[in-house]
Order: sequence, then structure tokens, then C-alpha cells
Amino acid sequence: MSRVTARIRSFNTQLHARGFAAAAARPPLSGLSAAARERAEKLSAGWRGTSATGGNTKNFIGGEFVESKTSEWIDLADPATQTLLTRVPETTVEEFDQAVAAASEAFKTWSKSSVLTRQRFALELQHQLRQHSDAIANSIVLEQGKTYADAQGDLLRGLQVVETTTGIPTALLGNHIEVTKDMDTSTRRLPLGVCASIAPFNFPAMIPLWSIPMALTTGNTLILKPSERDPGAAMIIAELCQRAGIPPGVLNVVHGTVPIVNAICDNPKIKAISFVGGDRAGKHIYERGRATGKRVQANLGAKNHAVVMPDANKNHALNSLIGAAFGAAGQRCMAISVAVLVGNAQSWVPELVERAKKLKVSQGFEQGADFGPVISSAAKARINGLIASSEEEGGRIVLDGRDYQVPEYPEGNWVGPTVIEATTTMRCYRVEIFGPVLVVIPADTLDDALAIINENKYGNGTAIFTQSGATARRFEVEVEVGQIGINVPIPVPLPMFSWSGNKASFLGDVPFYGRSGIDFYTQNKTTTTLWKSEDAIGNKASVDMPTHH
Repeated sequence: MSRVTARIRSFNTQLHARGFAAAAARPPLSGLSAAARERAEKLSAGWRGTSATGGNTKNFIGGEFVESKTSEWIDLADPATQTLLTRVPETTVEEFDQAVAAASEAFKTWSKSSVLTRQRFALELQHQLRQHSDAIANSIVLEQGKTYADAQGDLLRGLQVVETTTGIPTALLGNHIEVTKDMDTSTRRLPLGVCASIAPFNFPAMIPLWSIPMALTTGNTLILKPSERDPGAAMIIAELCQRAGIPPGVLNVVHGTVPIVNAICDNPKIKAISFVGGDRAGKHIYERGRATGKRVQANLGAKNHAVVMPDANKNHALNSLIGAAFGAAGQRCMAISVAVLVGNAQSWVPELVERAKKLKVSQGFEQGADFGPVISSAAKARINGLIASSEEEGGRIVLDGRDYQVPEYPEGNWVGPTVIEATTTMRCYRVEIFGPVLVVIPADTLDDALAIINENKYGNGTAIFTQSGATARRFEVEVEVGQIGINVPIPVPLPMFSWSGNKASFLGDVPFYGRSGIDFYTQNKTTTTLWKSEDAIGNKASVDMPTHH
């Protein structure tokens, strides 16, 4: 067996286990609080593609929300109560083929539509998203477990990409030059065709909105596969795209795990894949997609370090670490998961722990909740195992969140804030934990801190906290990471820029959104023309009375 084949089989096994091995869910609505129940019922009554009361999630194909004919369904439970919210289909081969056919047919006309038509779509979509942000946020809280405020932020960061694409006529301007007498060369940007987006569970609104407006305003059609763990936000967004005026087939949504991912990678009519997720899945998708000639952009794992210098503003640095490490239960690819404390800053650990203890962990609709449950019981077990490994390898758990209890929600996937003093040889440092765990590493000098970061294989994001401009400048120049924050804990660039994670955190040549997003979803066509001026018909019109002579 080849190494690639072994990796693919391992990936397939992992995804099937993740999708189908969950514990039995409680009956619909049975475990929800009154506030959550009201929102769940409103979602099910108001939206055609999703359910929060135990119904089935639909496919969206050719402009229609379609009940899947699959025999394989994934039960999706609220991570705070294990209450069944919806059943997600493993979209069949026939249904996927219908989605590709609908997207291919729609491309024939959508690609030739006026750029002003596509601009109007973006303008109307941002209006629809703002008008219905409450529904999207409610879906995210129920399915993913975020707090309501964090769910609104999830949508807002995606909405900013939509707003940027309202400038698509300018973004698609080509180039033209007269290269010599009577000869001109021009370049224009054209869409690729049918594209696909495979989204992760941790940002159910933001990541689909990295692709939908970029792909559609550039003239492509799109097949979206949201995470099978929380597709509700994507289904609401699809319905809002329809209200915003996209024709049938321009956007299609399918669901599932390995089979649908492989179908996307293998179908020759799909020209590009955008993926955000973990290492194993990302490498598999990149290799399999590239093997069939597709463009692929894949954002993978991360281990984001924050360096705290002794001269840093202590209050700002500690609050920033807590927010960036524990927000969204640490389930962010740009979460700060490692704090490198330099010199005297190492004495700040007790105060860091005391502040972290004050965080309120609860269901996302609860007043004052700082973060919610992790996505699944399997994720909780994995996180707890990595915490335990630090103690086994000689680390010190100074704040242990493994036995965190929320009395009102005894069945939730709870992991409390956790702080571990460790070294770079330990598994808890080397592996992406993806939970509310902050690993603290000591360093004597800035040189030591830089060496720690630069030796790590990942390059998504990093930050430094200091009041010295010279220190900040040196860090910015010498650190080998793509996205840098100076006194900013999560330096995700706004969409007028582009995502720039690097090293083992990214596979592909062209990253997400901004100028790079336009490049990813378009191809250049260059035309050189020659019209000789002497060939022009230059007879002057006569105004004299015509005669027959």
C-alpha cells in the first residue's frame, strides 16, 4: 500500500467515525431551555432548508430545497444538551451529479451576466444578511455551541467579505496598452467555471461567506459543502442568496462526509476547491484535487504563539491572551494556543490563571456566557487526553478544565479554561489541541522566543505584546509566520487584504479573499489585435445633390 493510499484510508476512517459514531441524541426539543426552544421552533418554521426541531436538513440543488433520498443520515445534536436538532443527509451520488449539472448549466448564462448584475447581487445579499443576522446566529448557537455574541461575530466577519465584493466592477478591471502602431494588447479576468467550497464546523457562517461572494461575483457557480456538524447557517445563507436574486443553479449546497468530499475532488467539471479545516483532511483534498487538475487553496492546522515581553502593558496582554485562547472554546484556527512569556513576564502566570477562572462557561443563550461547549463528545475526549498527556510528560497543569461542570446543562461537552506549563517537546505543544487550552512556554529573551516560533511547523498567526517599537519591529521582520499582530492577539486581516497564513498551515498558491480571492476565482485572457490605420475607410460623405453623371 502506498503512503498516499494509507493516508486516504486513514482519513476516510477518521471522517466516518466522526460522522456516525456519536452517542444517541435526546428527542427533539426535550433538553432545550425555554429560550433555546423558542429559537429552535422559529428556525424550523421560518427557513426551508434547515431544521432545529428534529427534521431533515435539505440539499439545495438547482434553486430548490430538496429532500435527500439517501439511506444514510447523521444525527446533529446540540452540544450543550445532546438534544437532536436535525438529521443531515449523506448526499447521494445521483444528487451530487444533479448539483454539478445544475451548476454547469447555470454557468453558461451567469458567466456572461453583466458585472453590474453580480454587483447588485452582492449589495442585496449584504442587506439580507444584516436583516436576518438573528436567525443565522441562533442556528450557530444551537448547532455549534458558540455564545450568541460570538455567533454574531462569526457572521459579521463573513459579511465584511460580501461588502468588499460590492466593488467587483473595479476589482475585475483589466489592462490595455498600445504595444506598437495599430497593435493593442489587453488582458481581462474571466471566471473558471464550477467551483466548490468545503467548510469547517468552527465558523459555520464566515467560511462559506469567504467563498460564496468571491466565487459568484466573479462569474463562477459554486457547490458548497458545509460541515455535517452544523450546516444550518449555510442553508439560511443559501436561501438569502436566492432572495438576493441569484438564478437557479448558481449556488448549490450538498452534505456529507468522505464520499461527497471525494466526489468533489474527482469530478472533472469542478475547476477549483476552497477548503478550511484540519491537516489530514486538507492534505487529502489538496492531493486528490490537484491530481485532477483543479486549483486548490487549503487552510490547515495551526499553533499560534503570543510572545509577552516584560515591558508589555500587563492588563492588556493578559486580557488579550484570555480572549484569544479561550474564546469560542479555543475552536478557532487563529486562537492563541501558546503563550511565550519572556523574562519577568513569567511571573504573571498566577494572575493569568485567576482571570481565566472568572470566565463563565455555559450554553450560548445564557446571560454572561463567555464561551460554550466544544463541538462533540469526541472532541472533548480528545482535548482531555491531550491535557492529561502534559502531566504524563512532566508538564504542570496550573488550571485544569477537564472536570468542568455546568449544573443547568449536565450533558454538555464542557471543557473549562485550562492553562499548562510545558516545554516544546511535549505532545500538548506539538499537536493542535483545538480547545480552551493555553500552553505556557518560558523564554529568557526575544531571541529564544523567536527560535521557538520559527522552529514550529505552522505559520498561521502570531502576536507580540510590548511597548517597544524596536522590539516589535525586530519581531515582525524575523518571525516566520504569515499573519502578525503587534499588541493585537488575533491578527486576521480584513477582506480588503488577503489571508496570508504560511508554512504547514496552508497548501496552494493563492490564498483566500481580497485581491488573492479575485485571483483564485478568475483566469486571465490576453488578446493582441492589429487593425492597420491605412485599411480604414475614410471617404467623406457628400452633401451635394446627387446626379447621374
